[in-house]
Amino acid sequence: MKNFTERLGITGHLTIIKKHKNGKEEILLDDHNVIVSGMGVGLSYLFTASGSDTITDYQIDRFQLGASGNTALEVSTTSYLSGALGPLQYGEDSNLYIKQNTQINGPNDVLLRTFAMIPANKMTKIGDASVRYTLVVDEEACNNLVGQHGEDEYLREIGLFMGNPRGNVVDASILVAYRAFSEIRKTSDFSLIFRWTLNF
Repeated sequence: MKNFTERLGITGHLTIIKKHKNGKEEILLDDHNVIVSGMGVGLSYLFTASGSDTITDYQIDRFQLGASGNTALEVSTTSYLSGALGPLQYGEDSNLYIKQNTQINGPNDVLLRTFAMIPANKMTKIGDASVRYTLVVDEEACNNLVGQHGEDEYLREIGLFMGNPRGNVVDASILVAYRAFSEIRKTSDFSLIFRWTLNF
């Protein structure tokens, strides 16, 4: 049986580009993503008028990176990144605007998580029913990640989030799209561009 978002025909595509300081670009991934059940939850709040009464709360306006994702999470029931980065891991000198707020992880379950906000000028309508998000992880962001025991950590997953579909006083965001990818050891020698297109 198809889930709610499959019945609506929502799909997505992610391209990950490694951009070197000399301007040379290398495509690391160019493939589909998984639209997760959180998209259906967020839209159900909207369609039934049971969530926020502010339309901008339904906007997909933030993302997370993680260091322990795997393809086993590429299923519609995934509700969180398995290795979501903390605030310091995004980099203090980065151009990313970082925000901490709760994340919905079930009907009554919320987690405190760190998000990178997507500027309005990085959201582009590219057709009647398609939006492209250009997520730039600059040269100063997410560099030389280290695990709890001093081991090197690698970027391995990314997720898009709807801002606050319940209309809570403090944002409670929900995962709407997810993708695991081959490990990337991020350094200051390059930036990463995640070009993510959602088709509604």
